[in-house]
Amino acid sequence: MKAARSDQQSAVRIGALVPLSRPGWVGAGRHLLAGLELAVSEVNAAGGVGGRPLELVVRDTAADPQRAAAAVEELAGLGVAALAGEYHSVVARAAAARADALGLPFLCSSAVLDALTEEPTGWVARLAPAQSHGWQTYAGFLLGSGHSRIAVAAEPSVYWASGARILRNHLAPRGGTVIELDARALTPAALCDQLVGSGATALLLLVGFPEPAASIVTSVRRDQRLAEILIGAPAGQPEFAEWSALLGDDGAGIPFLRYLPERLGPLGLRVGTALHERLGEAPSFVAFEGYDTVAVLADALRSHGTDRARLAASWPQVAVEGTRGRIRFSRTPGIGVWQWAWPPTQVVDRDPAAPDRFRVLHSA
Repeated sequence: MKAARSDQQSAVRIGALVPLSRPGWVGAGRHLLAGLELAVSEVNAAGGVGGRPLELVVRDTAADPQRAAAAVEELAGLGVAALAGEYHSVVARAAAARADALGLPFLCSSAVLDALTEEPTGWVARLAPAQSHGWQTYAGFLLGSGHSRIAVAAEPSVYWASGARILRNHLAPRGGTVIELDARALTPAALCDQLVGSGATALLLLVGFPEPAASIVTSVRRDQRLAEILIGAPAGQPEFAEWSALLGDDGAGIPFLRYLPERLGPLGLRVGTALHERLGEAPSFVAFEGYDTVAVLADALRSHGTDRARLAASWPQVAVEGTRGRIRFSRTPGIGVWQWAWPPTQVVDRDPAAPDRFRVLHSA
């Protein structure tokens, strides 16, 4: 009897991959973890999973793919039922490869790279939209706003290269042009000089934050020759308070992608209030992604138990009311994992008249 009661009360463990130290985006990691933790606390307050509490086993990936792969190995050995989280696409891809090889279910919260796995797999599902979906939406916004000659300041990265390719493929058939500027080889001042002669009406930041993104924004804003140019950041950097704190008014009026509906429903509003209390600031869409991740996993664990194979096999049966809509997974052409197609997608900026307020410029 004692052994049975002890087993009933033993925690159901979920491994959480989160960037919590540099060079990872710590602000995004903090929001992602807040969402994961809030959902776990609510699941446990409601009785857990079959009477057993949920427990997060958190590992800091620090934006390092090798560190993430090692963490997946460790967490698999610790007996977690599933993996959750990760923000950085290249890191999530490494984690997904190890999870697939080990037969460990992985629900990716925030990473958007289309090729999250090299081959189709049943072990991995994703809440965030594929990069092609979001960035095509962003390209459509640019065209609709009268911008067809686009410069991109880019650093070498699979993620940035993929983004530039998506933009080019969407814009070219519609008369648009993408001009690539090497943000690693050019100083911000030299980049401004090239931008002046390019004829571009928009500059997109396909670079890391805080640097070189902050220096490029500052240089462009200070250059009177570029007073009319639109700066954009499709990867979503301006979503976070760190952006506004560092750049102030210079960081406003820079459109970015955000995965929230125009209006949250009752669940989203309640969770948003709780997340605000945890974070001490307005929650980003990444915090909602974290919450929804645990909501999906908890529902699957209640219905299918902790056996890893049964849990992974349940992705197509998921039907969970999340903070941003009803979550279901499907097989999407060109995407090798089970995909929520699609979360609500917006193009948003910080209002120049009130940088703490967001303006929705376009919705998909």
